[in-house]
Amino acid sequence: MPFSIRCAFSFVLVLGLSAAPVFALEDSNFDESSLSGSYLAGRFAGQRHDMDVAARYFQNALQDDPNNPVLIERVFIFQLSEGNINEAEDYATRVLSFNSQHRMARIVLGLRDLRLKRYREAREHFRKSAYTPVGELTGALLTAWTHAAEGNLAEALKALDKLDTNEAFENFKSFHAALIADYAGTPLRAETFYKEAYGQAATSLRVVQAYGNFLERTGRPTEARQVYDLFLTSSENNPLILAAKARLNRGEKPDAFIKSPLHGAGEAMFSLASALSDDQSSDVALVYAQLALSLAKPSPVTQTLLGDIYENMDRFDKAISAYERIPADSELRENAEIEMAINLQRLERSQEAQTKLSRLIAKDPSNYDALVTLGNIYRANEQFAQAADTYSKAIALLKQPERSNWAVFYYRGISNERTKRWEQAEADFRKALALEPNQPLVLNYLGYSMIEKSLNLPEALEMVRKAVELKPNDGFIVDSLGWAHYQLGEYEEAVRHLERAVELKPADPTIADHLGDAYWRVGRQLEARFQWQHAKDNKPEPENLAKIEAKLKDGLPDLPPVTPADNKVEHDNNG
Repeated sequence: MPFSIRCAFSFVLVLGLSAAPVFALEDSNFDESSLSGSYLAGRFAGQRHDMDVAARYFQNALQDDPNNPVLIERVFIFQLSEGNINEAEDYATRVLSFNSQHRMARIVLGLRDLRLKRYREAREHFRKSAYTPVGELTGALLTAWTHAAEGNLAEALKALDKLDTNEAFENFKSFHAALIADYAGTPLRAETFYKEAYGQAATSLRVVQAYGNFLERTGRPTEARQVYDLFLTSSENNPLILAAKARLNRGEKPDAFIKSPLHGAGEAMFSLASALSDDQSSDVALVYAQLALSLAKPSPVTQTLLGDIYENMDRFDKAISAYERIPADSELRENAEIEMAINLQRLERSQEAQTKLSRLIAKDPSNYDALVTLGNIYRANEQFAQAADTYSKAIALLKQPERSNWAVFYYRGISNERTKRWEQAEADFRKALALEPNQPLVLNYLGYSMIEKSLNLPEALEMVRKAVELKPNDGFIVDSLGWAHYQLGEYEEAVRHLERAVELKPADPTIADHLGDAYWRVGRQLEARFQWQHAKDNKPEPENLAKIEAKLKDGLPDLPPVTPADNKVEHDNNG
């Protein structure tokens, strides 16, 4: 599937930031011509991560109240989030006039001084920003790069020693110590730190890139190849590492991984932004990514990270813009095209998404990720025949399906089932389970489908039970288990599971419909009608709506009388 740069470092930083209150949609009708209206509109836009809109509203409010510290601070943050660094620097100075400890303002002005080669002033800003854990980490890394800019390796490493107080920072320390020693032209010390960083985080993309780059430049291609190959065992299609291997195969020596202290400071901001993957930290990750882009020539890796962050914030339009800025000749451009298509689909621009992917596939029919993504988009738009055909083309590219390929068989199975091709669908689901035996999604879908078709109910029930054990809080899977018991005539047991499913997914019409049926069979007719009405109110599929309305009018028909032969069949089915 498409490559993601998020968490490209070795661990994530969870800041535990408190979420601000979110305005309800109906609160968005503000009088934007007034100070309070602009302020409220700006807050609303900010909660929706519309940073450019928020900045504009707060600037409007600031014109009416130019010395308001809250407005100045908000405009500063939103300008920074939009990547308007020059404007943000101006506002940062104003912020410090009333809040001398504002961490982000200190970092912004420290980076400005670093660009201007005012290293002592930069360090003072970084020192004053280091009063929270992420501030300590940021300040130490950036301070170290100011010393590197002055050619003082000893002081740079001493600055990094401040990270020893927090065990979570050891990866950052060893990695940036390696980069700084490498930049300083001390390969023996650099190798020591690279080995340390690699030992701590052999699965970190940036560590692998930098260490492999160092080994190539110091004349050890065999060791570099080993580093790349090990990484590819768990991330076989990573375009950056595949490009590094291709370069190695051509016998080309790479440029230095870090070309200047500003580039190094940008890498520090990138390291932090990629590690801040907690949902509540996305705003901070966005700011750090924008700062990383401002410090050196914009790199495709950082642009990809920016796109990932916008996706995480549900700003799909902004994500597309970020991916569009990745150069056509970059090894990440193909990934960017796929991500743009995914985001176009999220914006309900499915035809544009399909066109983009079709062009990519026409250029390279062996593009597995593009084929699977196109199949997913067809499936999301209920174009199941086209989806199945596209998944088949992807599967044909697999010489020997591996465990990670279970999903494409699962997706084709869904598409075949929805186009009434049950034999092909069942074969796909069973192939997916052969590749990934404990995959709850496949167990649930296959089990539920068999239950609906009254096929081999004991096996189906066992599949769904196993899926529930694996995902006990998934309302759809719990519903499948309840519905299996219903199909077996075990109505009391069905009620128990279906009540739990409704608790987990209270707005799903199918689950409510199922619970209504189960209630009716155990004699709880008033509650049954309540659930059917609830199902009707939650917009069921058209073919189900008519059935629900019929049940609301007439209830369920009586069950046929049980004969001795029926009892024998039921006993045989239950083992």
